[in-house]
Amino acid sequence: MAPQVLSLTPAAAGRVRHLVETQGNGASGIRVGVRSAGCSGMSYTIDFAHEIKEGDEVVEADGVKVVVDPAAVMYLVGSEMDFVQDKLGSAFKFNNPNEAGRCGCGESFTV
Repeated sequence: MAPQVLSLTPAAAGRVRHLVETQGNGASGIRVGVRSAGCSGMSYTIDFAHEIKEGDEVVEADGVKVVVDPAAVMYLVGSEMDFVQDKLGSAFKFNNPNEAGRCGCGESFTV
């Protein structure tokens, strides 16, 4: 059996639910992808998912939907998406077993 592309922690699912309900403007969930950026080469992208396109991978967890761009699947397989808060802010964090390294600021990664 192939590993799941992406899993969500309860904190991440709760934050996705909150964002979609309060700011989603009719979105069915969020869209996760990767793009070339940063000093390590790649960074994660998150946006609202207003449509599901052919080839998209759809992950449902705790009543929320996460759509993974087809081009990002190979970089995200087996990853866990979390939501963390501290005194300085809050953010989605990816625990990605495919990462070979991260830049010093944590904004980009390499595989």
